[in-house]
Amino acid sequence: MGPSGAGKSSLLNILTGFQTKGMSGKLSSNGRDLKPGASRRLACYIMQEDHLNPLFTVYETMMHSANLKIGNSLSEKGKQLIIGDILDTLGLDACRHTRCSNLSGGQRKRLSIALELMDNPPVMFLDEPTTGLDSRSTVQLVTMLQGLARGGRTIICTIHQPSATIFEMFDQVYVISEGHCVYQGSSCNVVPFLQSVGLQCPQYHNPADFLLDLVTGEFGDFTDQLILAAKDPSWRISPRSIYILYILCIYFSAIVMNFRTGNQHYIKLDNKTEGKACVLISNQSEWSKVPILLKRTALQLHRDWTVTYLKLVLHILVSILLGLAYLNAGSDADKAISNLSYILVTIVYLSFTTLIPASLKLPAEIKVLKKEYFNNWYKFRTFYIAFLLVNIPLQAVFCLIHVSCAYYLSSQILELDRFLKFLLVTEILVIISETLGLSFGIISKPVNGVFVSSVMLAVLMLFTGYLVVLPHMPKFYFYLSYVSFLRYCFEAMTVALYGFGRAPLHCPQTEIYCHFKMPSKILGEMGLVSTNYWTDVGALLIFVGIFLVYSYVALNRKLKSRT
Repeated sequence: MGPSGAGKSSLLNILTGFQTKGMSGKLSSNGRDLKPGASRRLACYIMQEDHLNPLFTVYETMMHSANLKIGNSLSEKGKQLIIGDILDTLGLDACRHTRCSNLSGGQRKRLSIALELMDNPPVMFLDEPTTGLDSRSTVQLVTMLQGLARGGRTIICTIHQPSATIFEMFDQVYVISEGHCVYQGSSCNVVPFLQSVGLQCPQYHNPADFLLDLVTGEFGDFTDQLILAAKDPSWRISPRSIYILYILCIYFSAIVMNFRTGNQHYIKLDNKTEGKACVLISNQSEWSKVPILLKRTALQLHRDWTVTYLKLVLHILVSILLGLAYLNAGSDADKAISNLSYILVTIVYLSFTTLIPASLKLPAEIKVLKKEYFNNWYKFRTFYIAFLLVNIPLQAVFCLIHVSCAYYLSSQILELDRFLKFLLVTEILVIISETLGLSFGIISKPVNGVFVSSVMLAVLMLFTGYLVVLPHMPKFYFYLSYVSFLRYCFEAMTVALYGFGRAPLHCPQTEIYCHFKMPSKILGEMGLVSTNYWTDVGALLIFVGIFLVYSYVALNRKLKSRT
């Protein structure tokens, strides 16, 4: 406990390992010193804000937690039994089929706790779990936490200003002010403690309120006096008493069940119902979690219609519009320049429609991801692999549909090898845009990411070799164009359509002279006669590798940061 700015959350971040830099001291558990961050393996941390995926129901969210923490070592029926018992214990059974976006504040908080109970952590940290809850929900939540503590767990939470009813439910209270301890001991000993230093709590006054008023200077400056008095160990609960209380809790309410598989076992979570809420203690390999995350990510994309169905419809409509706008541009010699415009428009369209949504994708999920990563649901590389394996094929399918439709309607040459070469470049472009968008979304705020990525694409368009053809570029700009992946896309797509010994183009009878009847003439005007298609593809693949590594490193650093 403590007033705002006293250091409650900072202390909790240190104890949980959420903050490991910029501090000094020693952290120990059961008499053993812990290395920085080692407490993550012993405990779970439920933060003040309840970060849940709004597209999943309560039951689905619990099943994802069970699959990631328990895996295939338990049958589906066994997982359903455990989930049902936990939901019943925490009063969430009635809303098991409700989406997380429709839950109340109290239900969201209880669900956050339920998710971490799947692997039965011995210690649970909660940062101000009652914030934003009404008095009834607060009492229900603290009562539930008390029941979990009686089941043999250590429940550590910060709280700002509890009511008298809530305050009496705490086994041990640690009050801080300005980073110093001003009281440590039982909640029922607060009044005697204050009396020992000459401070009398009014008879019908909440001791918690009175103590916080004292440390905030409401009745004068008593902070130094309380800090000195708090060093007296007689007010603290002895470790021996805590151990005896723990053994009694285990004996009365956390008896190990007879439900076993090999060397794995389940422990009851609650003392009200026999055989309720059993949790498997198990370690899962990271590779076994990839299919689970694949399925979860795919389901999330399926339900987010703005990412899938809307984008699919728009791709089809735009491809039809684009194809009709450049009708016969691919076959008629008098429309060769227009066909080059078609190539540029395709590049710009695929870049923008992939990069901008990608820059907004992870910022919306980063808080959920950070919570799950910190509480050891999975390692970062596991999530990253699953994320790419779902998103990149999806973007590739969108690209295939768009390019195929526009390619045919614009009367491009119907040769399979040319179409596949054209398609290959657009697919690589989509992958580059996807990974680059992820990078922008990670390293900057969403608004800044959208702005910077849009400006960057607009600038890179100058170096494609169409708006300013390569032979006409200033020397400095010409060399600068080598860092533009849009240039390699434009070159490779142009060569795919007009290179490799293509036959002369059709010249309409209405035209007296077709300057670009010979495809080599088009390549010559654009300065692409000596361009090698596969060299451009290789350069694009290098960009893919660079942006994949960069997005991986950036996201990994983001998860480990505390902002």
